[in-house]
Amino acid sequence: MRTKRVLFAILGSVLLFSPALLTARQEQESVADAARKAQAQKKPPAKPAMVITNDNLDTITGTVSVVGAEQAPPEAQAAAPEDKSNVAPAGEKKAPVKDEAYWRKTFADARKKLADDAHELDILQREYSLKQQQYYSDPNTAMREQYDRQDLTDTKTKIDDKTAAVAQDKQAISDLEDALRQAGGDPAWSAAQ
Repeated sequence: MRTKRVLFAILGSVLLFSPALLTARQEQESVADAARKAQAQKKPPAKPAMVITNDNLDTITGTVSVVGAEQAPPEAQAAAPEDKSNVAPAGEKKAPVKDEAYWRKTFADARKKLADDAHELDILQREYSLKQQQYYSDPNTAMREQYDRQDLTDTKTKIDDKTAAVAQDKQAISDLEDALRQAGGDPAWSAAQ
């Protein structure tokens, strides 16, 4: 008898509380829907496109870009004789002025190129020494690399190329110093600042 009462009590409580659980789930879904709606309402409306009229034409700032051929000059300017004594021919280019700033910039560029190439050469030499000490855990790779060290050969070729580039950079600096001397510039212009 007692178990029947407990069973009826449990069954009754389940029946009483199940509608409450269902409404709670429905409220959660409706809360999520409400949040989505609020988020959609919070977004600013799209800005309408600007319409240009004669009334607001004066308020627009900026310049007008015209595409096409240039207009012909007025007849008064076209009829006037041109003085070509001051104008250089189109085929001749004006030689750059070789002053102190020119020489300092030229030497700085040459020294930077030399430093970059020397740094790359140093890195390649380090890679080469690491590859010489390379250990292969795979015995097949170790046997193949013991006789045919393609990675070492490639790195050595790169080192030789970079060494030649460093020598060319040094020669270029020497040539610049000679050109500075021939141009009559101050030898201090070739010094690093």
